[in-house]
Amino acid sequence: MSTDHSFILKLSCADRPGIVHAVSGFLFERGSNILDSAQFGDSRTGEFFMRVHFQQVGGDPGQDVLRTSFAALAEQFGMRWELHDASVKPRVVIMVSKIGHCLNDLLFRYRTGQLGIEIPAIISNHKEFYQLAASYDIPFHHFPLMGGTPDAKAAQEARVLEVIDEHQADLVVLARYMQILSPQLCESLAGRAINIHHSFLPSFKGAKPYYQAFDRGVKLIGATAHYVTTDLDEGPIIEQGVERVDHSMTPEQLTAIGRDVECVTLARAVKWHVEHRVVLNGSKTVVFR
Repeated sequence: MSTDHSFILKLSCADRPGIVHAVSGFLFERGSNILDSAQFGDSRTGEFFMRVHFQQVGGDPGQDVLRTSFAALAEQFGMRWELHDASVKPRVVIMVSKIGHCLNDLLFRYRTGQLGIEIPAIISNHKEFYQLAASYDIPFHHFPLMGGTPDAKAAQEARVLEVIDEHQADLVVLARYMQILSPQLCESLAGRAINIHHSFLPSFKGAKPYYQAFDRGVKLIGATAHYVTTDLDEGPIIEQGVERVDHSMTPEQLTAIGRDVECVTLARAVKWHVEHRVVLNGSKTVVFR
């Protein structure tokens, strides 16, 4: 008899009485002990969201049996739902270009166990970080963009997607990958790709955002982690971070502070995603921290 196997159930549906009772009753009938539970009812949209982490203590029917059994209840309430084995570490492919602070931070958190993930591959359009990848014994795939034509971009993205599919990636993280993904690739990665944007969206778009912020005399700088969609930098926001600055700071100091914020913001978003704490709510997210 298993006493420590646990699962995470994540769901959303139209709000109505009895959802929590039905879910908790289902788990009780199957010998499950709820370790933690969170729910949220959106009064504006009428949607209900729930995350339940539960442990099998009265015998372990297994994930497939649980999924099959829960499907009937889910259909009754019209639920969109996922069931995950909490012991399985999600597989995360990281993409990067020439700026490596977010990559380095994610790798350190991975190595020290702060992120419960596996990293089967790092993909880049430049060679700068192949030695860093090698130091973590992670395969590094260099796919340069040759020629800058639409055909060249399509060929490069085909190689990218081949690696992602080969490693059965659960999540793709754009850790300052400075290329705009095609609509086709965005659609292929829908709901499983996170980008870090180097400012509050939609302010200071384009090159050298911290220099733009300096010129405007901003008092707060920040970063935004969001899901990738076909609408550039407009995907559902998962997390945002801020740091107060003042008139005495140079653009270089703002850049350094901003990069620290980017690292923390992206790491939080990745952690919450791989712990199955994020539920889409239209163009927004519900995050059960």
